[in-house]
Amino acid sequence: MESVIALIGFGEAGSTFAKAAGWESAALAFDLNPARRSVMEEAGVVACATAECALSDADMVLSLVTADSALPAAQDYAALLKPQAIWCDMNSVAPDTKRAAAKAITAVGGRYVDVAVLAPVHPARMNVPLLISGEHAAEAETLLRAAGFTKTRVVGDEIGRASAIKMIRSIMVKGVEALTAEMMLAATKAGVVDEVLSSLDASEKGDSWFTRAEYNVERMTTHGLRRAAEMEESAKTLEGLGIEPVMTSGTVKRQRDMAGKTIKFNIERTEVA
Repeated sequence: MESVIALIGFGEAGSTFAKAAGWESAALAFDLNPARRSVMEEAGVVACATAECALSDADMVLSLVTADSALPAAQDYAALLKPQAIWCDMNSVAPDTKRAAAKAITAVGGRYVDVAVLAPVHPARMNVPLLISGEHAAEAETLLRAAGFTKTRVVGDEIGRASAIKMIRSIMVKGVEALTAEMMLAATKAGVVDEVLSSLDASEKGDSWFTRAEYNVERMTTHGLRRAAEMEESAKTLEGLGIEPVMTSGTVKRQRDMAGKTIKFNIERTEVA
């Protein structure tokens, strides 16, 4: 890897990428937590005591901090970048947060790129899917590929597009996890786990999400009021078991709000490598 890479934040993602790619001295890392320096040394990267040390000569920066630190990191460290350095914001934050961070980076002559990490870094490591958007997305993809990332895809030149895909997708991914927990807590307490899971298996369909999305929304617009009433009873069932119906109560509201609406989604199939 010819370019100098800087990692801002050296938690799970940063350490995993550094070890898997074998960047060693071609990468410099900084983390606000001094305890991470030993992890940096273990990974073979240059452990920096200051952000300036990590950023002053970097051609590409991977911002891998916590979500609440994504914007402050861009604002606090922008002035330390060398001219035309590419700041890859790989944090899981809203599009507006990334647009605000982009302003801080571009104001000092840096080049900001929105990068969405679409899967856990373990066990994928350098094979983790990355979506990239922004004016400098193509060049960032070239650098990311050179750094060892194998599954990259440019999704547009608008800052926030990659993160919008990630954040909206997470509504389903993380929402299903939360719904599963609510269901399993109730099923366990009611002593009906086997029956509930067997029933779900029996009704499971193998349709693509292009088909399922349209079908699910149509069910709500056509039968939302009836389904909301049923889910109110499901919420009462949970309450009777001593379980707060957090997700189920939201379902009641969404079903009722969608009832009777005329909604047509512009669905175009996108081929994903």
